[in-house]
Amino acid sequence: MNKYALTFVHVACALVLLIVACSGPAKNKLQGSWKSKDGATKLKITDKGFIMDDGEAIAEDYFVKGDTIFTSFEGNKPYTTFLVQKLDDHYLKLMGPDSVAMEFSR
Repeated sequence: MNKYALTFVHVACALVLLIVACSGPAKNKLQGSWKSKDGATKLKITDKGFIMDDGEAIAEDYFVKGDTIFTSFEGNKPYTTFLVQKLDDHYLKLMGPDSVAMEFSR
């Protein structure tokens, strides 16, 4: 009886680890087209570009580290940082480099 219980515990732990390992990273949730609550700003995040259109759309390279998005135009440094405050499938709240919160929806 103990042998079956121990086997069941190991299989359950392996299954949990497999599910966590196969789930997509937060970067995949970021990708897509977003628009601000007031409709003035559009944000498009692809696998290679971060494009914020608030009058002039400029594609920037980006990478994600933790809960921060680092963008740069053609590899220039220093990076512009955006802090991801909240992210789900339909809502994105970013803190911009000038400490202004921006809310986006899909």
